[in-house]
Amino acid sequence: MEETVNVHAIVQQAIDEYMKQDTVRREPAYKAELHEERRRREQLEKRLNEMAEENKRSRALAEEAQRSATIRSELQRLGVMKVDLAYKAVQDGIQRTEDGRLVARGDSGELPASEYLARFVQDNPEFLPARIPGGSGVTGAQKSGGQVTGGTVDLDQINPSMSKEELERVRQEILRVAQQSLR
Repeated sequence: MEETVNVHAIVQQAIDEYMKQDTVRREPAYKAELHEERRRREQLEKRLNEMAEENKRSRALAEEAQRSATIRSELQRLGVMKVDLAYKAVQDGIQRTEDGRLVARGDSGELPASEYLARFVQDNPEFLPARIPGGSGVTGAQKSGGQVTGGTVDLDQINPSMSKEELERVRQEILRVAQQSLR
């Protein structure tokens, strides 16, 4: 009756049985942890998407504000007295290109915004100040003694992303004001 006892097989069987019991015991904790990690990842992805959308909206608003300020300052430079009214008339005609320039697309093709606005002001002189200040009954003492200059520059509008034409216009306006101050 000598049965040979296979000790190696018995030990292997005991280890396998222990591993199965241990896996069954730990499995619910692993599943709960996985579920919690999945939930956290989904929350983070949702928040990231919300922030990306908010960033996109903020950029669009900033770009629109910069476009509006550029158009308004160009209208002022051209001597327009009622800037808001003129802006409402031209705002839809001026768009930003992919490379960041402001252009107007019209019947004659694509024009730089400054050229488009100059043509608009030339075609609509009612936005410019009256050539003869005053009206009937105005005496010499009531007339305006100052000159109307359309080249005002707002310091808040000066930024590194300005085009070369805009920067040159700002330089010219600064030179004009400095020369006027020295007189």
